[in-house]
Amino acid sequence: MGVRTWIGSWPVYRQLTGRDPLGRGAAAKSARSQRLTSRTSTADKAVKSVCPYCAVGCAQNVYVEGGKVTQIEGDPDSPVSRGRLCPKGSASLQLTTGQARKYQVLYRRPHGTDWEPLALDTAMDMIADRVIAARRTGWQWEDDGVRTRRTLGFASLGGATLDNEENYLIKKLFTALGAVQIENQARV
Repeated sequence: MGVRTWIGSWPVYRQLTGRDPLGRGAAAKSARSQRLTSRTSTADKAVKSVCPYCAVGCAQNVYVEGGKVTQIEGDPDSPVSRGRLCPKGSASLQLTTGQARKYQVLYRRPHGTDWEPLALDTAMDMIADRVIAARRTGWQWEDDGVRTRRTLGFASLGGATLDNEENYLIKKLFTALGAVQIENQARV
């Protein structure tokens, strides 16, 4: 490669001598960068979604290829986030494809030190039994002569990843069970 060819391939030279004086287009591209393709170019479809991490509700485009999520990016059409995601939202692809994700119920017995796998049906039965027992032992028909019909045996603390509809249903469920300590913690 001659000196003239080498200088001609230099981005600053192309910027000063070409039609891209700000260096935002062709002047900034190298042969390698022209061969690169977008991670989303091979996706079968893009699905609209919302980031699950906080109550802001940043919109996401979820790219799917062959039935698997391949990339998650901010949705530029969103009036909330205008295509931007925070570091947690940018890393939300790991929720679906991360190697550390567990696909089974893990249970640690009282005073135990290790987690053990548990069948989902068994875990759901254990939760139901504990809710019924806590409701039965903590039920208050009245307090100081005032009718209360409530239980202080359990509470609900939701997370910011729940949307309004999920919070509404959780509130209705726990109210029907007699709980009075219900909070969703969806604050920014």
